[in-house]
Amino acid sequence: MHTVVVLVLDQVIPFDLSTPIEVFTRTRLPDGRPGYRVRVCSERPDVDAGLFTLRAPWRLDALADADTVIVPGTADPAKPLPTAVRDALSRAAADGTRIASICSGTFILAAAGLLGGLRVTTHWRAAAQLAAAYPDLDVDPDVLYVDNGQILTSAGAAAGLDLCLHMIRRDYGSAVAADAARLSVMPLEREGGQAQFIVQQYPPTPRGSAIEPLLLWIEDNLARDLTLADIAVHAGMSTRTLIRRFREQTGTTPLQWLHRARVRQAQHLLETTHHSMERIAAQAGFGSLTAFRDRFKRVVGVSPHAYRSSFS
Repeated sequence: MHTVVVLVLDQVIPFDLSTPIEVFTRTRLPDGRPGYRVRVCSERPDVDAGLFTLRAPWRLDALADADTVIVPGTADPAKPLPTAVRDALSRAAADGTRIASICSGTFILAAAGLLGGLRVTTHWRAAAQLAAAYPDLDVDPDVLYVDNGQILTSAGAAAGLDLCLHMIRRDYGSAVAADAARLSVMPLEREGGQAQFIVQQYPPTPRGSAIEPLLLWIEDNLARDLTLADIAVHAGMSTRTLIRRFREQTGTTPLQWLHRARVRQAQHLLETTHHSMERIAAQAGFGSLTAFRDRFKRVVGVSPHAYRSSFS
């Protein structure tokens, strides 16, 4: 039987811990037999899980018998990794064991030296921190999970479910994975990635900066068919000067800032109103319904209709 070992560290995120335990223990093969043997291990018997303390039945030597090791996220991903844990993960990787992380568990795999140069993901709020801490990684903040074969990483929270179902499909096929998905009250494949959950913030601009009144004017005029020349005229400067000052103070261009502002306005309208798609496209200044759908899906990862279904 396939053995899944869940490695628990102090400050483990309880949701990340419970996800693989529930999904894999509920998995049944067509003849009714369990698909997995699940074990929970830690460096020491007692683990600090924040609101409670848990006792893991197995120690780190359990990784030697694992077919798959799952590493849940922790509340402090920057916390130094214990040497014994790093060594145990390294040995498991050298033995060819499949190793997967959930949420900020990606930091643990990186600290263990298992991710060098790979494309990976983590919770979107921690993606920039991961990329800064490990610049050799190709951090993708938009996807739900990344499968590199032996090493897999997932985004945060419910994306751990997506990753577990994906591994079940790899191990036993789509029929068994579909049954596991139904027991989890979860689609086997979700539309879009975690980009749809990222709040499309405007680039930060210092308060009182010379460009702040211009940004407020753009926000108030999103429904207009604004061009770069229109923005430059209102700002009282040439387009070249406008682009230079915009980059200096926002890190982006006027039109890129405008597109992001329109997407955020559209998200707000989809979440809080019952307006038609045509009306929202006009209110956010996209010009046409087709342009609205194309731009929105490119930035958010799902269609406006799917976004409204999830967040309205």
